[in-house]
Amino acid sequence: MYGIGEVARASGLGVSALRFYDRAGVLVPAEVDPATGYRRYRAEQIRAARLVAGLRRVGMPVADIGRAVSELGRADAVRKLLDEHLRRLEDGLTDARRELSRLHHLLDLEETAMTRITLPAAALAAALDAVRFAASADPALPMLNGVLLDVENGVLTVVATDRYRLAVAEAAVTTDGPPVRVVAPLTFVDELRPALTGTVTLDLGPESLAAETPDRRLTAEPLDVDYPDLRRLLQAGAAEPRRITIDVPALRTIVGGAATVTREHEGVTFDVAILTLDPTGAVRVAEEDAWAADEEAHVAVNREFLLQALDAGAAGQLVLELDGPIKPLVVRGEGSYSLLMPVRR
Repeated sequence: MYGIGEVARASGLGVSALRFYDRAGVLVPAEVDPATGYRRYRAEQIRAARLVAGLRRVGMPVADIGRAVSELGRADAVRKLLDEHLRRLEDGLTDARRELSRLHHLLDLEETAMTRITLPAAALAAALDAVRFAASADPALPMLNGVLLDVENGVLTVVATDRYRLAVAEAAVTTDGPPVRVVAPLTFVDELRPALTGTVTLDLGPESLAAETPDRRLTAEPLDVDYPDLRRLLQAGAAEPRRITIDVPALRTIVGGAATVTREHEGVTFDVAILTLDPTGAVRVAEEDAWAADEEAHVAVNREFLLQALDAGAAGQLVLELDGPIKPLVVRGEGSYSLLMPVRR
């Protein structure tokens, strides 16, 4: 039999720890002197004490330590407990690393005046899909060779334009930082789009931007350009327009199969879709003669641009805003809209 001091020296557990594990029912001494309270242990309990000391060092809960001691005669059962605890430690370490990384990013944001937004990847994907078709790839217009990301009041507004059309989409976001307005290069947008899964975090600043998904992290430099102030154009339809609900597949079929009217601008020839309302108030495609006879009753736009706007808007129904031949044609979906500049005769 061994005294408590001898067991402490042999196992690495302190005397106070041995008393604690006695009270917890984990490592109960073989006998206790009723008069002095002196604890005595059998030789085989030193092995158990060493096991307790090791499990205590790796942070195993007391209840699981008790299970390990009770199963000491069955090595496989104890190994299973060890493996389960190791998995918990690894999961906890992964969570800790993720949280510490988040804190590092927050410190970086504060130092560099960046703004962090978080939103479902599906919402960002829908916003990008609704505007990407309208972005300019003209090297002569570097200020338009990207997608504007504008964050304010918990809303991300995504904008793309090539001067002849404008696409806007919005998504609610969780924001950490001040309002921000940056232009993401198209290369960054196109690389990010197929990687969008789960929840996405965007770090936006004047000198850098980054996107992080569960599987990937992308970085880029924002375009150093003054993106056009589009407020005036967005307000062009502020007066109450005529709004007509349309069936997208039906209108796409009509527009795609209509007779060709061509126009040329800056050396580029394109087809024109001439829209008007029939006597029932439904949208139809008109002939060029009717457009010539009464331009005020028609809205003409680049046909390819209109088809792209219909595809980007929704699969079912959209709302067209027609307000005469000199104001943009608006194709409005849920949470997004496109403006197409009219073509004059």
